[in-house]
Amino acid sequence: MISQRDILKKVRSVEIRTRRAVTDSLVGSYHSVFRGQGLDFEEIREYCPGDDVRSIDWNVTARMDRPFVKIFREERELTMLLAVDLSASQLYGSVEASKREKAAELAAILAFSALRNGDKVGLVLFTDKVERYIAPGKGSQHVLRLVREILFAEPQGRGTDRAAALDFINHILHRRAMVFYLSDLSCDKPPEEGSALARLFAVTAARHDMVVADLSDRRDAELPKVGRVLLEDPETGARVEVDTKDERFQNRYAGYAEDDRRKWEKLLRSCGAGNMAVPSDADVVRVLRRYMEGRALAR
Repeated sequence: MISQRDILKKVRSVEIRTRRAVTDSLVGSYHSVFRGQGLDFEEIREYCPGDDVRSIDWNVTARMDRPFVKIFREERELTMLLAVDLSASQLYGSVEASKREKAAELAAILAFSALRNGDKVGLVLFTDKVERYIAPGKGSQHVLRLVREILFAEPQGRGTDRAAALDFINHILHRRAMVFYLSDLSCDKPPEEGSALARLFAVTAARHDMVVADLSDRRDAELPKVGRVLLEDPETGARVEVDTKDERFQNRYAGYAEDDRRKWEKLLRSCGAGNMAVPSDADVVRVLRRYMEGRALAR
C-alpha cells in the first residue's frame, strides 16, 4: 500500500520536472499550434484584398458570382481532454520509467502548457472500460490532481477497449476540443480499414483536434537474447515459451512490431489525427517540441 506521503512526493517530483519543461518556447509553440484550432463561425462577407484565399466559401461565391469568405472568431477558452490508457501493459518499463509514468509526465507538460494559456483540462482514464472521468477545469491544484490520478489510480480492468473510450469521449465533448490520446498502440493489432474502431478514430479526429501519443518500450520490438523464456501478456494472462536466441524468432518479433507500427500510422493519418511516438527512454519535451515544430511547418 502506497502511503499518502509517497504519493505526494511522486506527484511533487513530476510537478517540478514538468514545470521546468514548460518553458516560454514550449508554451509559445503550444499557443501557435493549438490556439485557433477551436473556432466559432461568425459571418460570411465579401472578399477583400489581403484575405486568406483558403477562407473563401466556394458555394456562396458560386451563387453570388463574386468571392465571399467565411469569418471565424477564435474561442477565448479552449478545452483539452487527456485520454490515458491504464491497462496492465502500461505498467511495463525496461528502463527507469514505465509507460504509465511516461504518460503522466507527458500529460503534466500538456496540462501545464494549457494552464499557462488559460485553457481547461479534463481527464479520461480507461482500460477495458472507462475507469474515471474528471471534468475539464483550471488551476495548478486541478492539474496536480490529474497527474495523481494517472500515477496512482487503481483500475478495475486489465485489458484495453479503445472503442469504449472513444465513444465516451465523443459523447461528453459537445464542442470542438483538443484530445490527446495516450496509449501503447503498438501492443495491439491495428483495426481493419472500415471496422467499427477505425470509424470511431475517424469520427473523433473529425470532431476534435486529436493527437495520439504512442507509448512504447524498446522491448516491444526487441527482446534480449537470453535463451528460452516464458512471455506473459499482462492484459490477458496468455503465456508462450520462446527462444530469444533464435534469430528467426527475433526477426519475426521485430518485423511484426514494425508492421503494426506502420499500419497504425497509416490509419491515424487517414483519419486526420496527429501521431507522436513516445518511447519510454525518450525526452518527452524534445518529442513534444519536435511534433509541434513539424505540425507548424505542415500548416
